[in-house]
Amino acid sequence: MTPQKRIGNWLKNSISAKMITVGFLILILLIPLGFVDDLIRERGQRQREVISEINTKWGEEVIINGPILKVPYHQYVEEKIYDEKTKTYLKTKNAVRHEAFFFPNELKINSNVTTQPLERGIYKSVVYTSNSNLKGTFSDLNFSEKEIDAEDILWDKATILYKVSNLKGIRNTVAINFNNHSYNLKPKFDNAYMNTLESNFIINLEEIQNNSLDFESNITINGSNRLQYIPVGKETIVAMQSNWHSPSFNGNFLPNTKGKKISKNGFEAEWKVLETNRRFGQSFFDNLPDLTDFAFGTEFLVPVDDYQKTSRTSKYGFMIIGLTLLVFLLIQISSKIPIHPFQYLMIGLALVLFYTLLISISEHKNYLFAYVVSGIAIVSLITVYSRSILKNTKFTLLILGSMLGLYSFIFVIIQLEDYALLVGSIGLFTILATIMFTSRKIDWSGQLDN
Repeated sequence: MTPQKRIGNWLKNSISAKMITVGFLILILLIPLGFVDDLIRERGQRQREVISEINTKWGEEVIINGPILKVPYHQYVEEKIYDEKTKTYLKTKNAVRHEAFFFPNELKINSNVTTQPLERGIYKSVVYTSNSNLKGTFSDLNFSEKEIDAEDILWDKATILYKVSNLKGIRNTVAINFNNHSYNLKPKFDNAYMNTLESNFIINLEEIQNNSLDFESNITINGSNRLQYIPVGKETIVAMQSNWHSPSFNGNFLPNTKGKKISKNGFEAEWKVLETNRRFGQSFFDNLPDLTDFAFGTEFLVPVDDYQKTSRTSKYGFMIIGLTLLVFLLIQISSKIPIHPFQYLMIGLALVLFYTLLISISEHKNYLFAYVVSGIAIVSLITVYSRSILKNTKFTLLILGSMLGLYSFIFVIIQLEDYALLVGSIGLFTILATIMFTSRKIDWSGQLDN
């Protein structure tokens, strides 16, 4: 026998050659599987872009800081001016205007949040409208820290302000009832992330500043993703109710365990934050710092979307292709039924097609429907094809059962979150043990019949 014939015979009949061929085909199939992964990422990125555009037009995340009482005051800077006539320096004092910021003694916020879906084409975002009632008291407007003389405090120039991250989303004229007087708040130009709403000058604040000053305000605002408040009150209490079923309580403080309720119809939560819980006091002089790091509230968490689930599913593509082709290889070795490499390639491409079907159908229906339809289509196709190849009912049923088991196993893992790794590890152990048990009697050194 010539060397060429020996090599050809080895490639045709050797178990090792078949295993190498199947392994090579699996590596080749990783190329279209990679294209599918790129397609999933591209479609997912497109979804994020559309959702971001929807949210930007409706209103992005909302952070509310306030109300804050701003009181200007004067401090004097001594300057020396040279007098040419007397050839001496004259000392003068120039008044420099500064500002003091006082936070409420008590701040109670009741927020009612209504969510709704917004759609553009096949994409959908969840946005909300929040109606927030803020009330409380100011007291102890103390300038002793700076040792400011009473006549240098500009009580008649005092104002009330809010810092809000999303002015575009505000749906009402923001006003505050302060000590039985109503003041409208108007925006001030500011390039900072937290924009300013400020009132006109407060009436008779000098006469009433030693009293407990009540206030109440309402803000209706459109937003998306998150709604948060900064605990500027010496005692801040926030109660939030919503029809959203999947909240994620985030930020610097978590809600009280008692009274927190989450159901499919919505949630209720309450926070209580004291001055001693934060790393800042009740007043600032000269500058109001950025306090957004201390914000807390709720993220209106969208459950794992279909693109995320499809992406997670595609990561098991190598395992699905490898195990399915391995089953065909074991059948070929044990039964001596010839299977051509082209037939292995067709089976592998059908397995890759599952993921394109999955992503395309899930864009118009839900993930469960898409998975079931795609799975049934591919399993049916490969089962019918294997019947024509193997011409054996028992082996055809084995292919059907193994593929149903694999796709069911992957679906269960995708649905799980906390136990996905545990269940996946147990499942892979079971699959490996089954393969080891069924292949223990195969003579791996033997040859396949023609």
